[in-house]
Amino acid sequence: MPTQDDVLGYFDTLSNWGRWGDDDELGTLNHITDDVRLAASRAVRHGRSVSCAWEIAVPGEMERSTTACPCAAEMPGAENMPAAFHADRRWGFSSERLGISFHGNTVTHVDSPCHLFWDGTMYNGRSHSLVDPATGSAWAAVTAAASGIVTRGVLLDVARVRDVPWLEPGQGVFPDDLEEAERRQGVRVRPGDAVLLRTGHGRVRHEAGVAHGFTQTGWHASCLPWLHEREVALIGSDTPQDVQPSGYDDVLMPVHAVGLVAMGLWLLDNCDLEVCATTAAELGQWDFQLAVAPVRFAGTSGSPVNPIATF
Repeated sequence: MPTQDDVLGYFDTLSNWGRWGDDDELGTLNHITDDVRLAASRAVRHGRSVSCAWEIAVPGEMERSTTACPCAAEMPGAENMPAAFHADRRWGFSSERLGISFHGNTVTHVDSPCHLFWDGTMYNGRSHSLVDPATGSAWAAVTAAASGIVTRGVLLDVARVRDVPWLEPGQGVFPDDLEEAERRQGVRVRPGDAVLLRTGHGRVRHEAGVAHGFTQTGWHASCLPWLHEREVALIGSDTPQDVQPSGYDDVLMPVHAVGLVAMGLWLLDNCDLEVCATTAAELGQWDFQLAVAPVRFAGTSGSPVNPIATF
């Protein structure tokens, strides 16, 4: 078990600053080469696609992470149309205005490296002052991934490996769990892969709804060297990633902090991996092509996404 000093040391020992040049904003997405994308296409053996996202619905009440998404307003009749449509009284339409707060524990979203700072610094040594309250981030924003994230995905079902319906809040996932999942599932994480971690929290959400509070299951900080060594491009989970409490007084969310700031590791928070897991078990296939297409919101630190796994 790494000490707090070990975890703080990860900011140096796991750093990718300068690895792909001083002007790099992609971080670990650089592991997704053309050859990796071609190999990912060969993971499609059945042609079956599933979503790994939660539906975004109108919230009953505002939460720490939610989406204010007014229902579609039906507007039938020519009286609501521009003048050009007045002649067609059978015409009608619906329209929405969306206000989205996607960071937190609810909405499926991707975090780009500018989402977090450590000692006032972002990935690749850039100052947090590059983030402007009015215009957003001029560095390592989600638009760095405008071409999308298409790679081989690997689902590691740790709840299944531990033979439990779900991990309890506060239970962390460790490197031994990841390697046991690889062994049982007959798959190995390769450079450029996206690793999706199933803790079973999605099942809890389906059965009991969104849990409130800060105690949660997820990746333990000890997984960070493993992810760095395997040259993983993207990690996702059915939680907001970090086990909470983290076990470290001075590093509240080490997977976010070390991952985003030091490694430039993109994060896919709050996935719904239940259908993905049942499909993988049915087909006996735990790898697939994963496609994640962030919305090109200028200067933002992430985007809501609908990750698609194709088996």
